[in-house]
Amino acid sequence: MNKTLYRYGIKSAWMLFVILLLVITMYYTIITAMFDPKMGNVLTELSKSMPEIMAMMGMNGANSTLEGFLASYLYGFIMLLIPMLFSAVTANSLVARKVDSGSMANLLSAPVSCLRIVLTQMAVLLSGITLMVACTTGIGLLTSELCFPGTLHTGRFLMMNAGTLALQWFIGGICFLSSCIFNDGKRSLAIGVGIPLFSYVLQMIGNFSSELEGFCYASFFTLFDQQGLSAGEQAALPGMFILLAGAVLFYTAAAVIFTKKDIPV
Repeated sequence: MNKTLYRYGIKSAWMLFVILLLVITMYYTIITAMFDPKMGNVLTELSKSMPEIMAMMGMNGANSTLEGFLASYLYGFIMLLIPMLFSAVTANSLVARKVDSGSMANLLSAPVSCLRIVLTQMAVLLSGITLMVACTTGIGLLTSELCFPGTLHTGRFLMMNAGTLALQWFIGGICFLSSCIFNDGKRSLAIGVGIPLFSYVLQMIGNFSSELEGFCYASFFTLFDQQGLSAGEQAALPGMFILLAGAVLFYTAAAVIFTKKDIPV
Protein backbone atom coordinates (compact mmCIF):
# COMPACT_ATOMS: atom_id res chain seq x y z
CA MET A 1 0.00 0.00 0.00
CA ASN A 2 0.86 3.66 -0.26
CA LYS A 3 0.72 4.97 3.31
CA THR A 4 0.14 8.59 2.34
CA LEU A 5 -2.76 7.70 0.07
CA TYR A 6 -4.17 5.38 2.72
CA ARG A 7 -4.14 8.11 5.37
CA TYR A 8 -5.77 10.54 2.94
CA GLY A 9 -8.52 8.00 2.18
CA ILE A 10 -9.20 7.42 5.86
CA LYS A 11 -9.43 11.17 6.51
CA SER A 12 -11.87 11.55 3.61
CA ALA A 13 -14.19 8.84 4.95
CA TRP A 14 -14.11 9.49 8.69
CA MET A 15 -16.94 12.07 8.83
CA LEU A 16 -19.46 9.79 7.12
CA PHE A 17 -18.21 6.92 9.27
CA VAL A 18 -18.80 8.81 12.52
CA ILE A 19 -22.27 10.02 11.49
CA LEU A 20 -23.45 6.54 10.52
CA LEU A 21 -21.92 4.97 13.63
CA LEU A 22 -23.80 7.47 15.80
CA VAL A 23 -27.05 6.51 14.05
CA ILE A 24 -26.34 2.82 14.68
CA THR A 25 -25.51 3.55 18.32
CA MET A 26 -28.81 5.38 18.80
CA TYR A 27 -30.82 2.52 17.33
CA TYR A 28 -28.82 -0.08 19.24
CA THR A 29 -29.45 1.62 22.55
CA ILE A 30 -33.18 2.09 21.96
CA ILE A 31 -33.85 -1.39 20.56
CA THR A 32 -31.81 -3.21 23.23
CA ALA A 33 -33.64 -1.37 26.01
CA MET A 34 -36.95 -2.66 24.63
CA PHE A 35 -36.04 -6.29 25.27
CA ASP A 36 -37.97 -7.89 28.12
CA PRO A 37 -37.80 -11.71 28.21
CA LYS A 38 -40.37 -12.00 31.01
CA MET A 39 -43.17 -9.64 30.06
CA GLY A 40 -42.88 -9.31 26.29
CA ASN A 41 -41.89 -6.12 24.50
CA VAL A 42 -43.26 -3.34 22.38
CA LEU A 43 -41.71 -4.61 19.15
CA THR A 44 -43.15 -8.10 19.57
CA GLU A 45 -46.62 -6.62 20.02
CA LEU A 46 -46.05 -4.47 16.95
CA SER A 47 -45.07 -7.58 15.00
CA LYS A 48 -48.35 -9.22 15.96
CA SER A 49 -50.37 -6.22 14.79
CA MET A 50 -48.50 -5.81 11.46
CA PRO A 51 -46.94 -9.23 10.76
CA GLU A 52 -46.49 -8.79 7.00
CA ILE A 53 -44.90 -5.35 7.20
CA MET A 54 -42.53 -6.33 10.00
CA ALA A 55 -41.64 -9.58 8.22
CA MET A 56 -40.72 -7.63 5.08
CA MET A 57 -38.06 -5.80 7.08
CA GLY A 58 -36.76 -9.00 8.65
CA MET A 59 -38.41 -8.21 11.96
CA ASN A 60 -40.60 -11.12 12.91
CA GLY A 61 -41.30 -13.57 15.67
CA ALA A 62 -41.03 -13.43 19.44
CA ASN A 63 -37.52 -14.01 20.78
CA SER A 64 -36.78 -15.31 24.25
CA THR A 65 -33.05 -14.60 23.96
CA LEU A 66 -31.40 -11.21 23.71
CA GLU A 67 -29.21 -12.21 20.76
CA GLY A 68 -32.29 -13.52 18.92
CA PHE A 69 -34.13 -10.30 19.65
CA LEU A 70 -31.25 -8.22 18.27
CA ALA A 71 -31.05 -10.50 15.23
CA SER A 72 -34.69 -9.75 14.42
CA TYR A 73 -34.92 -6.05 15.13
CA LEU A 74 -31.43 -4.77 14.33
CA TYR A 75 -29.70 -7.24 12.03
CA GLY A 76 -32.63 -7.60 9.67
CA PHE A 77 -32.69 -3.93 8.68
CA ILE A 78 -30.48 -1.33 10.42
CA MET A 79 -27.29 -3.38 10.39
CA LEU A 80 -27.80 -4.20 6.73
CA LEU A 81 -28.62 -0.83 5.20
CA ILE A 82 -26.51 1.66 7.16
CA PRO A 83 -23.13 -0.06 6.55
CA MET A 84 -24.29 -0.56 2.94
CA LEU A 85 -24.63 3.20 2.61
CA PHE A 86 -21.10 3.68 3.94
CA SER A 87 -19.71 1.15 1.46
CA ALA A 88 -21.47 2.68 -1.55
CA VAL A 89 -20.49 6.28 -0.86
CA THR A 90 -16.92 5.49 0.21
CA ALA A 91 -16.17 3.08 -2.66
CA ASN A 92 -17.44 5.64 -5.17
CA SER A 93 -15.29 8.41 -3.72
CA LEU A 94 -12.16 6.25 -3.61
CA VAL A 95 -11.99 5.43 -7.34
CA ALA A 96 -14.77 6.51 -9.73
CA ARG A 97 -15.17 10.03 -8.40
CA LYS A 98 -11.40 10.54 -8.54
CA VAL A 99 -11.36 9.37 -12.16
CA ASP A 100 -14.35 11.60 -12.93
CA SER A 101 -12.74 14.68 -11.37
CA GLY A 102 -9.31 14.06 -12.89
CA SER A 103 -7.49 13.61 -9.59
CA MET A 104 -6.82 9.95 -10.36
CA ALA A 105 -4.73 11.02 -13.36
CA ASN A 106 -2.57 13.05 -10.98
CA LEU A 107 -2.10 9.99 -8.76
CA LEU A 108 -1.12 7.86 -11.73
CA SER A 109 1.43 10.45 -12.84
CA ALA A 110 3.30 9.89 -9.58
CA PRO A 111 5.79 7.00 -9.29
CA VAL A 112 3.10 4.67 -7.87
CA SER A 113 1.79 1.65 -9.78
CA CYS A 114 -1.89 1.17 -10.64
CA LEU A 115 -1.96 -2.01 -8.57
CA ARG A 116 -0.58 -0.23 -5.52
CA ILE A 117 -3.16 2.55 -5.86
CA VAL A 118 -6.14 0.21 -6.19
CA LEU A 119 -4.95 -2.01 -3.32
CA THR A 120 -4.56 1.05 -1.11
CA GLN A 121 -8.08 2.28 -1.92
CA MET A 122 -9.39 -1.23 -1.34
CA ALA A 123 -7.69 -1.28 2.06
CA VAL A 124 -9.36 2.02 3.00
CA LEU A 125 -12.82 0.60 2.25
CA LEU A 126 -12.19 -2.72 3.98
CA SER A 127 -10.76 -0.93 7.03
CA GLY A 128 -13.84 1.28 7.28
CA ILE A 129 -16.29 -1.62 6.95
CA THR A 130 -14.38 -3.77 9.44
CA LEU A 131 -14.06 -0.96 11.97
CA MET A 132 -17.76 -0.13 11.70
CA VAL A 133 -18.80 -3.72 12.40
CA ALA A 134 -16.20 -4.00 15.18
CA CYS A 135 -17.45 -0.80 16.84
CA THR A 136 -21.04 -1.98 16.49
CA THR A 137 -20.13 -5.29 18.11
CA GLY A 138 -18.53 -3.45 21.00
CA ILE A 139 -21.57 -1.19 21.35
CA GLY A 140 -23.82 -4.25 21.40
CA LEU A 141 -21.77 -5.98 24.08
CA LEU A 142 -21.61 -2.86 26.24
CA THR A 143 -25.28 -1.92 25.84
CA SER A 144 -26.45 -5.47 26.53
CA GLU A 145 -24.31 -5.76 29.64
CA LEU A 146 -25.51 -2.41 30.99
CA CYS A 147 -29.20 -3.14 30.34
CA PHE A 148 -29.31 -6.91 30.95
CA PRO A 149 -26.16 -8.16 32.70
CA GLY A 150 -25.27 -11.75 31.86
CA THR A 151 -28.20 -12.19 29.46
CA LEU A 152 -26.39 -12.05 26.12
CA HIS A 153 -24.83 -15.26 24.74
CA THR A 154 -21.50 -13.71 23.74
CA GLY A 155 -20.31 -16.49 21.44
CA ARG A 156 -23.48 -16.51 19.34
CA PHE A 157 -23.58 -12.73 19.26
CA LEU A 158 -20.01 -12.59 17.97
CA MET A 159 -20.80 -15.20 15.33
CA MET A 160 -23.76 -13.14 14.15
CA ASN A 161 -21.49 -10.12 13.82
CA ALA A 162 -18.94 -12.22 11.92
CA GLY A 163 -21.72 -13.04 9.48
CA THR A 164 -22.57 -9.34 9.27
CA LEU A 165 -18.95 -8.55 8.44
CA ALA A 166 -18.91 -11.17 5.68
CA LEU A 167 -22.10 -9.70 4.21
CA GLN A 168 -20.78 -6.13 4.34
CA TRP A 169 -17.46 -7.15 2.76
CA PHE A 170 -19.52 -8.76 -0.02
CA ILE A 171 -21.59 -5.59 -0.50
CA GLY A 172 -18.45 -3.47 -0.36
CA GLY A 173 -16.98 -5.69 -3.08
CA ILE A 174 -19.94 -4.97 -5.35
CA CYS A 175 -19.60 -1.24 -4.72
CA PHE A 176 -15.83 -1.23 -5.23
CA LEU A 177 -16.08 -3.28 -8.43
CA SER A 178 -18.64 -0.81 -9.78
CA SER A 179 -16.33 2.08 -8.87
CA CYS A 180 -13.45 0.45 -10.75
CA ILE A 181 -15.53 -0.34 -13.83
CA PHE A 182 -17.14 3.06 -14.42
CA ASN A 183 -15.34 6.37 -14.93
CA ASP A 184 -18.54 8.32 -14.22
CA GLY A 185 -19.02 8.85 -10.48
CA LYS A 186 -22.81 9.10 -10.77
CA ARG A 187 -23.13 5.87 -12.73
CA SER A 188 -20.75 4.08 -10.37
CA LEU A 189 -22.78 5.16 -7.35
CA ALA A 190 -26.08 4.25 -9.00
CA ILE A 191 -24.91 0.72 -9.84
CA GLY A 192 -23.05 0.28 -6.56
CA VAL A 193 -26.13 1.21 -4.54
CA GLY A 194 -28.68 -0.18 -6.98
CA ILE A 195 -27.56 -3.82 -7.01
CA PRO A 196 -27.53 -4.35 -3.21
CA LEU A 197 -30.70 -2.31 -2.78
CA PHE A 198 -32.52 -4.30 -5.47
CA SER A 199 -31.36 -7.50 -3.81
CA TYR A 200 -32.72 -6.26 -0.48
CA VAL A 201 -36.06 -5.38 -2.08
CA LEU A 202 -36.28 -8.94 -3.43
CA GLN A 203 -35.62 -10.19 0.08
CA MET A 204 -38.40 -7.96 1.44
CA ILE A 205 -40.86 -9.24 -1.17
CA GLY A 206 -39.96 -12.83 -0.34
CA ASN A 207 -40.44 -12.18 3.37
CA PHE A 208 -43.87 -10.67 2.85
CA SER A 209 -45.68 -14.00 2.52
CA SER A 210 -44.97 -17.68 1.95
CA GLU A 211 -46.43 -17.40 -1.55
CA LEU A 212 -43.66 -14.98 -2.53
CA GLU A 213 -40.87 -16.83 -0.78
CA GLY A 214 -39.19 -17.65 -4.09
CA PHE A 215 -37.99 -14.05 -4.39
CA CYS A 216 -35.67 -14.63 -1.43
CA TYR A 217 -33.63 -17.12 -3.48
CA ALA A 218 -32.83 -14.38 -5.98
CA SER A 219 -31.30 -12.24 -3.22
CA PHE A 220 -27.81 -12.66 -1.79
CA PHE A 221 -29.16 -11.44 1.56
CA THR A 222 -30.63 -14.92 1.97
CA LEU A 223 -27.06 -16.13 2.55
CA PHE A 224 -26.96 -14.08 5.75
CA ASP A 225 -29.03 -16.09 8.23
CA GLN A 226 -28.87 -13.84 11.27
CA GLN A 227 -31.44 -15.89 13.17
CA GLY A 228 -29.54 -19.11 12.56
CA LEU A 229 -26.23 -17.54 13.59
CA SER A 230 -27.76 -16.06 16.75
CA ALA A 231 -29.11 -19.50 17.63
CA GLY A 232 -25.76 -21.20 17.04
CA GLU A 233 -27.00 -23.29 14.10
CA GLN A 234 -24.28 -24.89 12.00
CA ALA A 235 -26.51 -24.70 8.92
CA ALA A 236 -26.10 -20.90 8.93
CA LEU A 237 -22.32 -21.08 8.41
CA PRO A 238 -22.11 -22.08 4.69
CA GLY A 239 -23.90 -18.89 3.64
CA MET A 240 -21.33 -16.81 5.52
CA PHE A 241 -18.43 -18.57 3.78
CA ILE A 242 -20.08 -18.12 0.38
CA LEU A 243 -20.32 -14.39 1.06
CA LEU A 244 -16.62 -14.32 1.99
CA ALA A 245 -15.69 -16.14 -1.21
CA GLY A 246 -17.83 -13.74 -3.23
CA ALA A 247 -16.15 -10.76 -1.58
CA VAL A 248 -12.70 -12.09 -2.52
CA LEU A 249 -13.89 -12.58 -6.09
CA PHE A 250 -15.30 -9.06 -6.39
CA TYR A 251 -12.24 -7.32 -4.94
CA THR A 252 -9.90 -9.38 -7.12
CA ALA A 253 -11.92 -8.56 -10.23
CA ALA A 254 -11.92 -4.87 -9.27
CA ALA A 255 -8.12 -4.82 -8.94
CA VAL A 256 -7.63 -6.58 -12.28
CA ILE A 257 -10.06 -4.29 -14.11
CA PHE A 258 -8.54 -1.11 -12.66
CA THR A 259 -4.96 -2.07 -13.57
CA LYS A 260 -5.96 -2.85 -17.18
CA LYS A 261 -8.32 0.07 -17.88
CA ASP A 262 -7.42 3.30 -19.65
CA ILE A 263 -7.81 6.20 -17.25
CA PRO A 264 -8.85 9.42 -19.05
CA VAL A 265 -6.44 12.30 -18.50
